[in-house]
Amino acid sequence: MKKIIILFFLMIIISTSPAYGHKLISHDDSHRDFASALQIPDHKISWAIYDNLGVGETKFYKFDAKAGDSFYSSIVIPKLEGLENYSPSLVLMNDDLFTGDASSDIQSNIQKFLYEGDYPGNEFYEPFGQVTYWERQEVTTTIPADGQYFILVLDEKNQSGKYALAVGTIEDFSGSDFFSVLPKAWFDTKLFFNDYVSFAIAISILFAIPALLVVFILRKKIFKK
Repeated sequence: MKKIIILFFLMIIISTSPAYGHKLISHDDSHRDFASALQIPDHKISWAIYDNLGVGETKFYKFDAKAGDSFYSSIVIPKLEGLENYSPSLVLMNDDLFTGDASSDIQSNIQKFLYEGDYPGNEFYEPFGQVTYWERQEVTTTIPADGQYFILVLDEKNQSGKYALAVGTIEDFSGSDFFSVLPKAWFDTKLFFNDYVSFAIAISILFAIPALLVVFILRKKIFKK
């Protein structure tokens, strides 16, 4: 019976994982300027970052790219009460402004992408975490030159809220990710959506399974005597 419980739990993780195309990048919420920008390891790999913005805040992310690279990014909003009309701006820029090498034509260094659709927006259901998002802007462009680039996310309406930033399109999971990266992603998703009940139940199961195994082993030893 105990083995069935373990297998059932692992099967849930493995069976739902193909729908979860993004690897989560964890952070300590300190990426609040150019110098502390959160590093995205490879902009072609499919990453997701759960984040939040306070009023007047900006979050910074950075990555290295080559001329001609295709670049993809998007923003989705967790379907939570109060975020129906939330739509932060996404800015893509090279590092010229950060290093002081910007030309007089500032617009050539910055591209701003706004959400221009209806509210609350199209819904996207993510089976892995059993959660729903509202879709916002998608960005597909070509990197013009070799160098370091920054992504800035800010709300110009002076609102606060939560968002998930996605970068890249190539899914890159190894076998070990099914037992490390994906379970952590599930827990992070539940916390991001304020779903503390599911989080608590999952933690209880994780602690209960080893306890049941210990009881099962001890009982077998006692009966053998």
